[in-house]
Amino acid sequence: MAELYRRFGGGLGTIFLALVAAWLAGMVLAPNVMMIDYSLRPNLPPAEIGGSRDVYSLQNILYLANEGVHRAIFFKTVWASALVAFVTLVVCYPLAYWLAQNATPNQTAIAILALTIPFWVNEVLRTLAWYILLAFRGPLNALLLALGIIDEPVRWYGNTGVLAGMTYAYILFMLFPIYNSIESLEKSQIEAARDLGASVWRTHWRVVIPHAKAGIATGCVFTFMLAAGSFVVPALLGAPGSRWFTEIIYNWFFEGGDWNRGAAYALVLLVLCLTVVLVTLKIARVNLTDVAK
Repeated sequence: MAELYRRFGGGLGTIFLALVAAWLAGMVLAPNVMMIDYSLRPNLPPAEIGGSRDVYSLQNILYLANEGVHRAIFFKTVWASALVAFVTLVVCYPLAYWLAQNATPNQTAIAILALTIPFWVNEVLRTLAWYILLAFRGPLNALLLALGIIDEPVRWYGNTGVLAGMTYAYILFMLFPIYNSIESLEKSQIEAARDLGASVWRTHWRVVIPHAKAGIATGCVFTFMLAAGSFVVPALLGAPGSRWFTEIIYNWFFEGGDWNRGAAYALVLLVLCLTVVLVTLKIARVNLTDVAK
């Protein structure tokens, strides 16, 4: 804060702080306070709001614990989001290492530009592109049939489609944190490990990954939270047997008309994401300052 006032002066610095505080209060704090308030109150007709039945309770949250189907979808969303984060990490780590340590500046610029340009398009349109690719008579099945890999078209929609769509949709949120971490690693440390006889696997395990743990933890947290809170990808690429927890929340709000129960479900998802963030940072021994970098 002192640096802010030093650079911009008292008047402009105060305006910046006031704008940030207003944004946090209006866009972050107020919606979450309203969500907590809704989740702890019953769904009542307008005439009964504020009456004797309008009391705070855990009824809406306990409904999730007692509803077997919704509870199963919740836990499925948890492990599926973790799987999305893991697959995205496996895809991004080699690419991030190549960009940070081996690629020339021109190669890095071209690769980052090629990865970034598709994200100039709206997420819905990008997901619809995957919908076309994975269609029963789409390009993917046509290619596999032409190569003789499959004998008949495959229905890719469902868990496979959602996993592929989310890995693509959130790849940059994993790639850039890892890339930024590995980029700061001096090549002399990697060369020293090789000179001492370390294999490629051991060099990465003992040198590169410990150095990049902040970026890996940040990427995993971002990807998990985005996957757990995603609605567009599972709605377009999913199947009846691969419903996402956010779809249940949507149904409570816009189809069931029970905003209180929908808010309770959303609150449970929020608590889950916060827990994953704290646990991941604790396991990786990374603090919020490292994440902010």
